Amino acid sequence: MTVLDDRETGTTIEDLLERVQPKLRRILARYQIPPEDADDIVQQTMLDLVYKQDLINNPEGWVLGSVRNRCVIYWRKRRSQLYDAVDSVILELLAKPEGPAQHRATLRHDLERVLTGLPSRCQEVLRLRYGLGFGPSEVAERLGYRPSSIRKVTNRCLARLTRQLVSIGFCEIED
Repeated sequence: MTVLDDRETGTTIEDLLERVQPKLRRILARYQIPPEDADDIVQQTMLDLVYKQDLINNPEGWVLGSVRNRCVIYWRKRRSQLYDAVDSVILELLAKPEGPAQHRATLRHDLERVLTGLPSRCQEVLRLRYGLGFGPSEVAERLGYRPSSIRKVTNRCLARLTRQLVSIGFCEIED
């Protein structure tokens, strides 16, 4: 197959992969990447190695570093997906037109009680964003944040809210 680092030694991708396999397993285990996703991460890294091999001086170090970076990115994306899911669930809870008024009032009361346990900054962000329906740029302007950082602040506040809801055992029961 393709020669990687030293044209004279004839090191192939298979040789490199065999040599770094134990280290890759440790990295993937440390980051607790599920096996099916771990395979994808390694495959994508090796594919990038083939495309960039002429630019890489130390293929082994590059592969290990790339896999670590991909593991970090993997969990950032997963965390972001969780916050987006919580984001939409909160919006659905607050905007759901169906259901008895008493049930809706109870949900609002529970949510309000949990919100009061959050730091005031989070209370303001979440109330403006979801209670009053402000967009991210409007929330940033009102609270003096940079528009580029409001998503991160909102995600942190949603994470705190999620932890609070989980700690009190909150779950939406469908009728």
